[in-house]
Amino acid sequence: MIPRHLSFSAFTAIAVLVAAVVSGCAVNPVTGEKQLSLISVQQELHLGQEQYPINQQQQGGQYTIDPHLQDYVSKVGQKLARVSDQPQLPYEFVVLNNAVPNAWALPGGKIAINRGLLVLLEDEAELAAVLSHEIVHAAARHSATALSRQQLLGTGLAVLGAATKDSAYADLISTGSQLGGSAYIARYGRSNELQSDKYGMRYMAAAGYDPQGAIRLQRKFVALSEGRQTNGLAALFASHPPSQFRVNANIEHSQSLPKGGVTNRGAYQKAIAQLKRDAPAYKHYDQALQAAGKQHYDDALRLVRKAQQQQPREATFFALEGDLLAQKKQYAKARSAYDRAVEKNPTLFSHWLKRGIASVALNDYTSAERDLGRSLRYLDSAYAHYYLGEVYEQLDNPQSAYKHYQTAAGAGGEIGFKAQARMQVLTGDG
Repeated sequence: MIPRHLSFSAFTAIAVLVAAVVSGCAVNPVTGEKQLSLISVQQELHLGQEQYPINQQQQGGQYTIDPHLQDYVSKVGQKLARVSDQPQLPYEFVVLNNAVPNAWALPGGKIAINRGLLVLLEDEAELAAVLSHEIVHAAARHSATALSRQQLLGTGLAVLGAATKDSAYADLISTGSQLGGSAYIARYGRSNELQSDKYGMRYMAAAGYDPQGAIRLQRKFVALSEGRQTNGLAALFASHPPSQFRVNANIEHSQSLPKGGVTNRGAYQKAIAQLKRDAPAYKHYDQALQAAGKQHYDDALRLVRKAQQQQPREATFFALEGDLLAQKKQYAKARSAYDRAVEKNPTLFSHWLKRGIASVALNDYTSAERDLGRSLRYLDSAYAHYYLGEVYEQLDNPQSAYKHYQTAAGAGGEIGFKAQARMQVLTGDG
């Protein structure tokens, strides 16, 4: 009998929801317990593979100054992955050129850690604590559970599509992260976090690391959060909230694990030595961003050029110089700065995009078409489509212009509005 306060349609919807939950139960590969999963393993692997390069592009790209650091982090990650409950997953580990202290995992074992977090760690055991935690998220299929909940709430998988759309470009002033829009990173519940702590410590011990590294790490994060010394840690604390409860739980977990294990402090400090040497340069870069945010462009230029002198191989420093010169409408000089950014790191979409936009401002449509098209190979961004629309208008190719404007319009926001306006002009409706 249907309760009087429920309509038949509401009751039917609830029945469908319950049926979906029951039929969508899967076994957690780590704990052996049942959990919600409306996504197949193959779908999960595909999502991770698809989103991994997108997320990297949106968050600064890979750190390239010291390739040995990439190798070191990957070696530690793979060592932990081999002793996980899902060693067959196609694990990958990268260091991102991003000052925000954070780490994340995508479905299928696609894991990243920012250089901003590496400089806060003291030894390899603490690095292992971070990476093993993320490995558990992947091995336990926590992302699949999170996405399944979204499906039941009616949002489906659309959130993943949002990763390819632009939000705001901050007047071409680089933030060093998420230049192409907000990336998809799952937010896990408290139980998932505790589960990743617990089994991550087991992976650490199995790989020969001192599990106390996980306790030290959580204590450090609690101290930073309580002392309000977040220094940009908001992203990390939002997705991995620290608490004394987690510290206590880790202490309890450690009692059942083998004592001892390596910390490899010397090896870790050697691995991040270049990051530490470059700390003054990145500090000047961050100060330049702050000055730019206050529209103190000359001060920002002075600071970023000081950063370039300290570390002339960092492409991001030259990209910011280009942003600042473009803001001052010195487009020829801006393009020269972008030339150097592209030369030093040709694998980041934003360097090609910004140089293409500078070429549009200089009426060099042939160069603009080349660079904007190249940026799309790395990340499909609404800004590239919009400016390609402008390029093809100038090249008297309204069909191609309309097609690119139409794509840009789908992103919404200010750039989408501008694209719609141009579409109306091309169709004679404006």
